[in-house]
Amino acid sequence: MAMDELYAKPGHLLRRAQQISTALFTEECAVHDLTSVQYAALVAIDETPGVDATRLSGLIAFDRSTLGGVIERLEAKDLIYRRPSDGDKRIKLLYLSPAGREMLVTVTAAVERVQDRILEPLRPADRKTFIQLLTQLVNLHNDTLPSSLRLVVDREAAAEDTGAPPAAADGTTKRGKAAAGRKVKRR
Repeated sequence: MAMDELYAKPGHLLRRAQQISTALFTEECAVHDLTSVQYAALVAIDETPGVDATRLSGLIAFDRSTLGGVIERLEAKDLIYRRPSDGDKRIKLLYLSPAGREMLVTVTAAVERVQDRILEPLRPADRKTFIQLLTQLVNLHNDTLPSSLRLVVDREAAAEDTGAPPAAADGTTKRGKAAAGRKVKRR
């Protein structure tokens, strides 16, 4: 196989896009000492207070066994706290701390810059098409992953529109900012 063929393969391109996304996130969010997975976990815990680690792994499509370390680091930074479930004391439920809420507010501008920088080289119409196609690809391949890595998606919403994620009626999240490429639950 020629290198040009390798460079044109979707798997290779997706891996390179992930490298670019990670590099941009690291650059923009270094001052906050936060990774993209930690950010995703904070958003999910904010949206679903009292979520357990198993459900959180599905919400952010991250391996459950690896997520334990992420949770420990967030707890060590005092961004989240755990409480035992009333129904089963072995299950620990996750909540944002006041510092975690503040982190989400503080880091939002940096996360928005990452999203803008990822798409910046594309023409505006191509940006929308790219997001629609990438969303469609991820949703259609969701069932190929082990259940612990499947992203929990609202199938009805995904069927309605594979484009921009739905937002609240006024187009904002509960923190008052437009969603950073994430589905926002309608309330």
